[in-house]
Amino acid sequence: MAIRLARFLARAGVTSRRGAADLVRAGRVLLNGRPPVGPGDPVDPAADRVTVDGRTLALPGTVWVALHKPPGYVTSRVGTARAPSVFDLVEGAEAGLIAVGRLDVLSEGLLLFTTDGDAANRLMHPRWQVERTYRVDVTGRPPLAAAVLADGVALGEGEAPVRPVAWRFRGAKGGGRLEVTLREGRNRVVRRMAAQLGLGVRRLVRLAYGPVRLGDLASGRSRALTERELDALYGAIALPVPAGRPLPGRGPARGAPARRGRARGEG
Repeated sequence: MAIRLARFLARAGVTSRRGAADLVRAGRVLLNGRPPVGPGDPVDPAADRVTVDGRTLALPGTVWVALHKPPGYVTSRVGTARAPSVFDLVEGAEAGLIAVGRLDVLSEGLLLFTTDGDAANRLMHPRWQVERTYRVDVTGRPPLAAAVLADGVALGEGEAPVRPVAWRFRGAKGGGRLEVTLREGRNRVVRRMAAQLGLGVRRLVRLAYGPVRLGDLASGRSRALTERELDALYGAIALPVPAGRPLPGRGPARGAPARRGRARGEG
């Protein structure tokens, strides 16, 4: 599958996507022995030859990582004064590694990372209807599940209602535990939905993204996806599984405990 030259150079660890244009303009990049038109030229990594200053480049194998995000981390490459980056928790995070969707700084649970931008875009795009499952500890009592599943939950004027595909609530003193499955990743969609239903959120954990489940992965730790998970994940978005081995499982998270702040995310 062809990718843009800028992305190829970034994944090969030569430069950023923005820096790729400078390399092309300087005449340092050749595509199959000829100067490319620009950084947007298509490159087939399996068939085309890309060189920089005469050195032939090759892409590393596609990387997929599952992280149990703790609360207090922001889902962006660079952290803030109040919250460090989730990338600090993935040892040896490559330059081309991107997060698949987001979790807001207070939310926790499963967060996927990959170097495959095409697959990441499909997983996040509403067209592909990839399910995300959340466990939410709430105060208050939600409406009956049948009403929520049938009518959805209105979030605001001019915005389409959220329509869960699964909904289960177990009551407890003062509230209970809600498990909900959605096929969309709007900004803070679970928290906004809870607010519209008159529920307070005490804790929000993402349990699954598509066929990949959080399982017993400890908070702050990451692991490689299994071959079975990769087959199911790519099957859900109608793409072939790329060649290359996933990143080996990782050890404990690095860095000091985080302080809580505010950030955008699907949770």
